[in-house]
Formats: sequence, structure tokens, C-alpha cells
Amino acid sequence: MKKEILKTEEAISFIKQTFESELKKNLNLTKISAPIAVFSDTGINDDLNGTERSVTFPIKALSDRQAVIVNSLAKWKRIRLQELDVEEGQGILTDMRAIRPDEDYSPIHSIYVDQWDWEKTISKNHRSIRFLKEEVLKIYDSLKKTETLFAKKYKSIDPILPKEIKFISSEELLHKYPDLDPKERETEITKEFGAVFLIGIGAKLSDGKTHDGRAPDYDDWSSKNEDGGFGLNGDILLWNPILKDSFEISSMGIRVDKNSLSNQLELKSEEKRKELLYHKLILTESVPQSIGGGIGQSRVCMFILRKKHIGEVQAGIWSDLIRKKMKEKGIFLL
Repeated sequence: MKKEILKTEEAISFIKQTFESELKKNLNLTKISAPIAVFSDTGINDDLNGTERSVTFPIKALSDRQAVIVNSLAKWKRIRLQELDVEEGQGILTDMRAIRPDEDYSPIHSIYVDQWDWEKTISKNHRSIRFLKEEVLKIYDSLKKTETLFAKKYKSIDPILPKEIKFISSEELLHKYPDLDPKERETEITKEFGAVFLIGIGAKLSDGKTHDGRAPDYDDWSSKNEDGGFGLNGDILLWNPILKDSFEISSMGIRVDKNSLSNQLELKSEEKRKELLYHKLILTESVPQSIGGGIGQSRVCMFILRKKHIGEVQAGIWSDLIRKKMKEKGIFLL
């Protein structure tokens, strides 16, 4: 078993190095360093759905000023684009590490999160569904290339990703499966197409509900787009044949501008955030327009290695009961 774990670790390294190389090339990104924590009073931390608790702590050397472990680097990256004066069409890539204590344990969830977080400077003319789709295709190409190269090197899997990724809006998905809940809709659409980019997550649909929650201050989910719907963001979903379920590997989107930020803060009754540093930078147009997202490192490894549990590809914190149950199933957590 020890030798198998070492082989898995070697394979994980190959997948991460290969995918990162392909992603940098396809999206024109430069790898940079990133923080694990930011000050909690700046508005820079990603609030995810806006309800999850974050890990906060006082810093003794700074008069106990409160800091917070990042949930993602969605906001920090955009400020970094401005600080580094990254030109239009170019971007940055980081290794993001986070602790999300409110995450519910499951075969695909742990409290430890590892992502490739990327951000790219764009122009106002790029704020469109067409441009969003172009970037999605580049990410999907990186994923397909990684799966193909892994299969050639290790010969332990056959590539299964479809040739093309399906684009569909959350409103269209609702009409396609009106009697299913959002998660069930994702399962059905990924089962049918294998790979899907679900557009427009955060705004209310025609049934008065949202497909899923989104914080108001990073992705633009409220602007009307040229397809007649709302939102310039979305999720990359794959059909996972091992779990027999939909499998999200990335959340991404064109970021808010001053108009969409104001609108979304109002929709979420969060106008008070306008006084925070990050939000002021957007409202005064002091940071560049951008597109970005997070891509789950463990999720990508789990998918390509055909693993049943995320604990097989990352060293996490698990209860003795979970470890025992997994061991009984022949699943050994790192």
C-alpha cells in the first residue's frame, strides 16, 4: 500500500505540473506568489456564498489587527493585476491554499481547498458571453491535453473527456429540467454531454430562485448578456463516471465593474461594503477590468486518476470514523 501511495503522489505531481504548464500557455499567464491570509477589514477576502465562516486570527506584531485565511484569491488577484501593471491579454496564476471550516465533508469536499487561481486583464469590449466562452475553451483544452498526456505516460486510464464542451445557461437548464432541483439538473446535463459550462450563476431565474449562490462582489452575475440572459460567469462541470455524478472543477467569470458591483450589492442588501478598500477601487475604476477563476487542483487530480474520494489525492483532516469506513471500502486517505 505504501508503494501505491507513493505512485499516486508521483502521478499527482505529473498532473499538476502538466496542467499548470498548459494553462499558462493557453491563457498567457505568469506564475506569481500569493498570500495565505489578508487583513479582514479590507473586503479583499472572497465571501463565497456570503454565509460561510472564515478562519480569522489576531496578529500580535500589528497590535492584534485581525487577519483572515483566504477563501479564494478572487479579489486579491485583481488588485495584484493593477499593482503589477499587467497588460491587457496577459494574466497571473497562483497556487491558492485555503481552510473553509464550514465545508460539509463528502467524497468531493474537505475543509482544505487547493486551487489554481488565475486572473487576466481585459478591456471593456471583452465583457461578453463570446469572450467568456473563448476563455473556457482554452481551459478545457488544457484539461484535455493533460488527460491525454497522462494516459500516454501511465497507461492506466483511457481518456474520456468529450471532444467539445457544451455551453448552456442556468435559465435554459431550468427549462430543460423544470421538475428537478439545481443539483439534479447538473447531474442530468453532464451525464448527457460529458462536459458542460453552465452560464449565469447567482441571479434569480424565472422560477424566482437562483441556481446557486454567489457573493455580490467578484463575478458579474447580474448584467444582461448578448444571449438574452443574465450573467457573465459560470462553472465547468464534468461527468464523473466513478462517482456517477456531476463534478465541478472550476468556477469563473468576468469580474464586476462599477455598475454591476453597485447593482449586486443592492440586490444582496450589502451596500455597506462600498466603504471597503476593494469595493472603492472598483467603484472608482482604479483596478483593471478582468476575468478570472479558480480551478480545483485536487478535483482535477481526482478526476484524471479516477479516484473515489478527494482524500486519496490530498492530505486532509478526517475523522477516525471516515477513515475506517473508507478503509473498509479499500480507499486509503492520504
